[in-house]
Amino acid sequence: MNRWLTRRWPALHWPSVRGRGRADAGPLLLTAAVIAAVALLAGAAPVLLRAAADKAVQDTVRRAGNDSNVLVRANWERDDGPTGGRVRMPSLAEDLDNFRARATSALGPDLDAALLPPLAAVNGPILTITDGSVPRTFQFTYLAGDLGGPDVTWVAGSPPGPAVSDEYVETPYDGPPWPVQVGLSEVDAAALDLGPGDRIPVRDGQGRDKDVRVSGIYRPTDSADPAWRLAPALLRPVPGADGVGTTRFAGLLSRESLPDARLAVDEDQLRRAVHFAPVPDTLTWDGTAALASQVVKLKATSGSSGDREQSLKWESQLDIALRDARARNNAASTQAAVLLAGVLTATVLVLLLAADLLVRRRTPVLSAARQRGAALPDLGAELIIESTVVSLSAAAVGLALARAAAPGVSWTWAVPVVLAGALAGPAFGTLAAARASRDRRQPANPAARRWIRATGQLRRAAVEAAVLIAAVAAFVTLHQRGLLPVASDSATGELTGDLILPVSALALGALVGALVLLRLLPLGARFALRQALRSRRPLAVFSAAQAATTAGRALPLLVLVSTTALASFALILGATATRGVSDGAWSTVGADARLDVGADAEAATPALAERIAAAPGVEQVVVAQVTDSARVFTESTLLTPRLVIVDTAAFRRLLATTPLPDAPALARLTAPGPGPGEVPALVRSSDGDLRTGTRLQLPREDAPAIRLAAVGTAPSVSGVNNVVIVDAAALADAGLPAVPNTVWVTGPGAERAVSNTGVASDVVLRADVLRAQRVAPLTAGLVRLAWTAAGVLLALGLLGLALAAAAGASQRWQTLTRLRTLGLRPRDARWVAAGELLPPVVVTAVYGPLLGALLARLTLGPLDLRLLTGQAADPAAVLPWWLLGLVSVALLATAAAVVPVESALRRRDRLSEVLRAGE
Repeated sequence: MNRWLTRRWPALHWPSVRGRGRADAGPLLLTAAVIAAVALLAGAAPVLLRAAADKAVQDTVRRAGNDSNVLVRANWERDDGPTGGRVRMPSLAEDLDNFRARATSALGPDLDAALLPPLAAVNGPILTITDGSVPRTFQFTYLAGDLGGPDVTWVAGSPPGPAVSDEYVETPYDGPPWPVQVGLSEVDAAALDLGPGDRIPVRDGQGRDKDVRVSGIYRPTDSADPAWRLAPALLRPVPGADGVGTTRFAGLLSRESLPDARLAVDEDQLRRAVHFAPVPDTLTWDGTAALASQVVKLKATSGSSGDREQSLKWESQLDIALRDARARNNAASTQAAVLLAGVLTATVLVLLLAADLLVRRRTPVLSAARQRGAALPDLGAELIIESTVVSLSAAAVGLALARAAAPGVSWTWAVPVVLAGALAGPAFGTLAAARASRDRRQPANPAARRWIRATGQLRRAAVEAAVLIAAVAAFVTLHQRGLLPVASDSATGELTGDLILPVSALALGALVGALVLLRLLPLGARFALRQALRSRRPLAVFSAAQAATTAGRALPLLVLVSTTALASFALILGATATRGVSDGAWSTVGADARLDVGADAEAATPALAERIAAAPGVEQVVVAQVTDSARVFTESTLLTPRLVIVDTAAFRRLLATTPLPDAPALARLTAPGPGPGEVPALVRSSDGDLRTGTRLQLPREDAPAIRLAAVGTAPSVSGVNNVVIVDAAALADAGLPAVPNTVWVTGPGAERAVSNTGVASDVVLRADVLRAQRVAPLTAGLVRLAWTAAGVLLALGLLGLALAAAAGASQRWQTLTRLRTLGLRPRDARWVAAGELLPPVVVTAVYGPLLGALLARLTLGPLDLRLLTGQAADPAAVLPWWLLGLVSVALLATAAAVVPVESALRRRDRLSEVLRAGE
């Protein structure tokens, strides 16, 4: 009894291990090369994508500008005096410093480390400059950081000082205007024609004059100082800041003149705020979730805007910018995971095929060892040691190369490849050794033989059904939930359990397609054999017979179809992303070039458009009035979409002659409105607030609102999804003429025509946008990964074809050599061998790309490529037929080269040895 309970460790025969390794060094090195190459890709791709995600987060925050700042406001302490007036508070600058310190302490350590030192800004109300015929406004501002305000050099006069020498002064509410001193920049002073000691003629919104005096003229030491971004009017006049046709000027306050500024305006008109600008270079993908969560918590604990106390009131768009960046990063991560899952699936199949070839070579040796008394656990342990050493060594080399090529290494994706390389060979070898010593005989009873065949068929059907069910579940999950994490704010970028099934949809779909062909190919081969038997051509009969015999081999066909389909999908993904970036540039700009005319130059827009239209190489010029965040009312809601007032006919021609999507609904804008006095409009909304049939109201100053009726869906304009489009003539008939401020230009000469217009405007070129999108970290990384995955998959497919041919070469050429005794010539033998090898390859060359296109049709939508291409909707699949044709040609060329190579290698085989083989 104890003898059976005693554990026996495997007894290894090391000379056999070394001998088998030396004898089969070629196949083992090939397996090691495959594992190392795929481990290099799997180890480097996630790390490079993570680095690209960090750069994408930083780029998003940079482009957000001041909108990404964390802003906190608080009310001042009331300045009521004991006699019913207002008291001048000389310590106002110190109170602002305390407010800045209090805001900094409320940030928390993580958020504080990601933000620059705070900048405090105190802004007065917008005042109107009364002299001159051009609308101009004025605002005084105080800036202060931890080291004081931005450095300036006073070129004339002196810094602003206090208006009075007494520290305590009380002034009545209805007293004369309190004087306040400010400094002007050289540019502002020259534009206003003012100097030290002059009074700036300004009044507030209630028509009361203010006593604002110029103490000196300054020049900024560093105009790129971040503090100036909070008040750019302190450097130069800013057109359009306070409405169409206006220009804002600003005056700089000092610590000494800040208390006077408080008394110069109403008590609640001097507003203070502390700005925390993020440091883009410190932001990473891993830290964005925590930062966004902290910003949301700050805003959630913010005091009410109507609170008169000094509670902190937080404002920021940083959490929205980080959330958008995380959405794009998560999309890129899951898209890369889909590609890597396909590469790993194909690699595992190739490793299984390589292990099968190795075991075929070793079967005589393993059988002899088993017949001499070697135990199966001993043989299995020897094979496991050999394959484990090869797999781990190859994976280590691949990961080391990945570490040299990338800032880190990810070993998670390499685990399936290592396991397949370590376990496939020992499993196949142990089974081969077990069959060599099995004393089970073929039953003579036909019913028993049928039972054995039925059992094998049921097992195969169960496996195929399991793969089919898993694939259906994966595609259903993919289309129902997509690939983005359910809670993107808490996503870590790692492949979580809820994403494993949808990420595997592509690989499972390729396997199902291969299994379908595996079922159909033997039927086709038997049909071809029956047709060949009716002919008088013996070569056709021999070829069909050989093809029918080998058509049922599962592993070779699974490798060929899966790799071809997955490589085709990767090519389609890369082509779709590339075309999507181009279409996204068209969607963002709306033409080859776009001019956003400044508010003070809108009157010159029609003449500017005519001048551009006359330039050489310009095909179309369309003008429109584009208003962002326009105030539009529904029955109960205020909406702020982008309002586009445009000539409908010209806009339709623009869409029809560019890659932009056509909008047939634009024709409805020139028809009468559905109701009396209603102007037809096209609407588009990402959240569904604007839909066909909605009634809208467009308010006007000193006039009744214009009623709009949504009669169709609007196209996306410059990449914005919340859009209202109205015909310019129809709106003018309703009493609101358009003031164009946007010019769209198409044609090869568009860039040259808009380069020097002489009008204050922002020029946006489609070529520049396209160039920026192509080099965007995530987009460029995904496209490179798609092309790399396609190349690796095609290489794996060609390797699988070579391995499959090598696995059957011995039996194939034994049969052909025996046929030579019946008069088959060597040339005829090569044709018979080609007839055996080519049919599955030809079918795969046609079927594989079509299967890849089908998988792209089923998969590209949930991949959310629009998040990386900058399009309003998911891009349509682009089928690069010439690239897919190259995949097919490569397969056929490799298969055609196998036959002469095999013939040359078998030329020296002796007929006597071949006839005795296996007897």
